[in-house]
Amino acid sequence: MRFSDLNWMDIETYLEHDDRVMLVLGACEQHGYLSLLTDVKIPLALADAASQRTGVLVAPPLNFGASPYFLAYPGTISLRVATLLDVVEDVVRSLYGHGFRNILVLNGHGGNQPVKGRLYEIASELPDLRLAWYAWWDSHTLEPIFLKHGLKPAHANWLEAFDFTRVADLPEGEKTPPHVPGLLGAEEARQVYGDGSFGGPYAVDSAIMDGIFNACVGDVVGMLEEWKR
Repeated sequence: MRFSDLNWMDIETYLEHDDRVMLVLGACEQHGYLSLLTDVKIPLALADAASQRTGVLVAPPLNFGASPYFLAYPGTISLRVATLLDVVEDVVRSLYGHGFRNILVLNGHGGNQPVKGRLYEIASELPDLRLAWYAWWDSHTLEPIFLKHGLKPAHANWLEAFDFTRVADLPEGEKTPPHVPGLLGAEEARQVYGDGSFGGPYAVDSAIMDGIFNACVGDVVGMLEEWKR
């Protein structure tokens, strides 16, 4: 259940019996042969699935994150880190002002990691606010899957190649991970990463992807249920 499907009166009614909400943080950046909005599509799909099981609302996703290293790839739109922190704070304070007290942030982009520092500050300032952060690819729940199949997660490789993130045919086989000499500027990053994948298989069996998705949905539902009134 998304905000986009409701009016303000629906939100007011919801808050009479529940103060939980999910907030998706993503990015608009190159993902090789996958959608530029891969980092939004994945956590939003997890949020929608968890919402169906719990009834918890899904706030509008933030489609832009901090991706300065990919700006040489057309289509990437990056916020400055300072801007990103301020935007997320304004969103959280708005939700809090309406009565939401349990906010689960579903992050889909590694470059948004600095947001966590700002969230700690907000949590210290706003009474009764509980915040949680979930970056799906970092979930310990997925480690057994990675180990079982001998797979290494990386940007724009098999890990993010769900059916709903694919917008083109994927190359067959694997890509050798490139040598990364250090922190890269945008032009150098394009030279190093080429098509945008960080290496490894471009795709794996759909059963593996289904297992990953379902495991992550289970994580999200479990976190939301801990906050159930």
